[in-house]
Amino acid sequence: MLEPIERFLFEMLTYFYGWVNDYGVAIVLLTILMRIVLLPLTLKQTKSAYEMQRIQPKIKELQVKYKDNKEKLQEETLKYYQENKVNPFGGCLPLIIQMPIFIALFRVLGTAGKGKPGLFLEHLANLPEAAAEAAKRFWIILPDLTLAPSAVYKASGIGGVIPYAVLVVLFGLSIYIPQLMQPGEKQQRQIALYMSAVMLFFGWSAPAGVLVYWVTSSLLQVGQQAVTNKIYSRSEGAA
Repeated sequence: MLEPIERFLFEMLTYFYGWVNDYGVAIVLLTILMRIVLLPLTLKQTKSAYEMQRIQPKIKELQVKYKDNKEKLQEETLKYYQENKVNPFGGCLPLIIQMPIFIALFRVLGTAGKGKPGLFLEHLANLPEAAAEAAKRFWIILPDLTLAPSAVYKASGIGGVIPYAVLVVLFGLSIYIPQLMQPGEKQQRQIALYMSAVMLFFGWSAPAGVLVYWVTSSLLQVGQQAVTNKIYSRSEGAA
């Protein structure tokens, strides 16, 4: 199921690499491309978040009114969503769509399952050793995009893992900050904080190139979010 996505990501990485001669920069360019493709969904996500915030007082009224009748509460809440053309799951769509891309990139840069090397590792195996080592680098920041921070720590200790550890921390923040910028209640932000903390463990074992993709994607999302928040907050104020 993921093979077509993996092939597409690898072909795009190779294409961008032909421009910049650096796979780290190629990953950044791929990320920009994917953010452009997902922009309509990102806008929809922000709009959905503001719509949910707008109707919260009425939803709370229904919760109080039907607190002893769960079935009726569900029925009336769904009816209210339909009448106001609000999709309570609209904000989840961009994340759902991004996950197959994220997993496919993980498989491209790491292993494709059952110990089989991903397309990127297969590609490196066909290059001369010096060219393969150069291709793994992201400028002078990260010596090997195919390695997970945990593997770097085992091989090089604290000194070698520092730039990778910084990337893991940025990865955790990249999960939390976009959620923090979404309109919502305190409980939702606490959930985002817990989620970002849990994801630190995932980041520690993920190929560095995957983390570069996610952190870059989140930085772009923060910029988009700042702009769309301003637009929708003005429209809400005008309304």
